[in-house]
Amino acid sequence: MYDFQDYYDNAVKLSFEREPFSIEPKHVWVICKFKDQWLLTKHSDRGLEFPGGKVEEGELPEMAAVREVWEETGARIHNLEYVGQYEVKGKTETVIKNIYFAEVATIEKKATYLETDGPVLKQQLPDTIRTDRSYSFIMKDDVLRYCLRRLDQ
Repeated sequence: MYDFQDYYDNAVKLSFEREPFSIEPKHVWVICKFKDQWLLTKHSDRGLEFPGGKVEEGELPEMAAVREVWEETGARIHNLEYVGQYEVKGKTETVIKNIYFAEVATIEKKATYLETDGPVLKQQLPDTIRTDRSYSFIMKDDVLRYCLRRLDQ
């Protein structure tokens, strides 16, 4: 279990155990790879980030992960793996997200990507993400760092 503060100084707990904070998380975040590149999306307000979002009523988190990746990038997932779960205790609410790693099979051009500007492929993620204004706050805390380290193992 990892404890730290996020970009906005909220308390975060991260675990690589199976659903330690909730068996029905309401959010998902999907670290995506397409071939040898990272697949991100450009959120119209927040900037570059991995796809993710809310789990809809009656939907399993895995289904939400696949749907969110499709909606925000046009990508079809070949393989989806559970990585972990994190909890953010914000000032007004607590958010719990399942984290997944997805290997993407294909990316299709779409007419709309909802609240994003569509797919963005990166050979590598810069060491300067924490200070780079083009990246979303979601990419700036230790969740990403610990998950990438975990995926490297």
